[in-house]
Amino acid sequence: MISPFIQNDKNLFLNRYPIGQVNRNLQAWDAADEYIINHITDNNLTTSKKNILIFNDAFGALTTNLTEHKLFCVNDSFISQQGIKHNIEQNNLPNENIAFLSSIDKLPQNIDIILYKIPKSNALLIDQLIQINNAYNNETVFIAGDRAKEIHSSTLKLFSKYLGETKTSLAVKKARLVFTDIQSNANHLTSPYPTVWNIESSKNNTTHTISNLSNVYAREKLDIGARYFIENLPNIEAGTSVIDLGCGNGVIGLSLLDIQPQANIMFVDESHMALASAKLNIETNHSEKMPQCEFLLNDCLSGVDGGSVDLILCNPPFHQQTATTDHIAWQMFKDSHRVLKKGGELRIIGNRQLAYHIKLQRIFGNEKLIASNDKFVTTSAIKR
Repeated sequence: MISPFIQNDKNLFLNRYPIGQVNRNLQAWDAADEYIINHITDNNLTTSKKNILIFNDAFGALTTNLTEHKLFCVNDSFISQQGIKHNIEQNNLPNENIAFLSSIDKLPQNIDIILYKIPKSNALLIDQLIQINNAYNNETVFIAGDRAKEIHSSTLKLFSKYLGETKTSLAVKKARLVFTDIQSNANHLTSPYPTVWNIESSKNNTTHTISNLSNVYAREKLDIGARYFIENLPNIEAGTSVIDLGCGNGVIGLSLLDIQPQANIMFVDESHMALASAKLNIETNHSEKMPQCEFLLNDCLSGVDGGSVDLILCNPPFHQQTATTDHIAWQMFKDSHRVLKKGGELRIIGNRQLAYHIKLQRIFGNEKLIASNDKFVTTSAIKR
């Protein structure tokens, strides 16, 4: 949805991204974005040019309001990064002062202000707070924000534990700010991430070592959906071209290599940490297969050649940031139809209530139930 985001006499028009979403009623900013911008303006924190580090800005509500400063934007989401760039361009804002960093890049030095949108994942929160503690001290102003209902006493304890003395603001429009004096430790804190755990391969009686960076789903064990999907992977021929779409830690593609060691697999995700985890897991467990594997950071299958792939495996997400939405699944299925060769297969898994078979029937003109249980359904569609 493109709507005016009016803050401090700035009239900005912001899109959620990708802009071609089925659900156009979702807003590209929230009350926490407004609260942060109003707070730093009302307290004259940006009257002179500053070096500002922004974490987890979903679509650029913070970034677009501060382009006169030197900005460093940290995001794990490729889609968020593209959304910020899109909104800067469509508002004709300067971009020469903006550096885009991934969640696995080293943090910059000499930062005056940190603006921190609190992520949904506590693991990512902990990991990022440890990075901040190791890089900065109380000379850096730290302001975090989120919806008030998401800031629990346990959340504040994490800020206190990993950064220092913490206090909160009053709630405004159901949003709240968190202020912390960064008390850097003499000895650097060590992040507990990536987590490392083992799974048994039922195909060849081997054990795989799985590493998950902090923003990757199912960080300490194989989630039940992935386990059920692995049980229902297809048998394929040597040389089959495969995409593990929304690959996460890469465990689906890894398991397919157990079934067919001569498969060629492209791992695709929009999370920097997911793709890094997938690459690490292939290197750890099938290092000899690395020449057969490709790792692509992308918005679904944008830019991938049409009619180029034999098989796509996918466990679609049903949320973006904190919003429940099916537009990502729609895009994944439509992109898959375009990218598959004639006769190629899309095989997916999803919760029963999501009724993905209806979408597949509309896009592919066919769908087939592969397996189901009380919670999950595995479905196949063929490009005719």
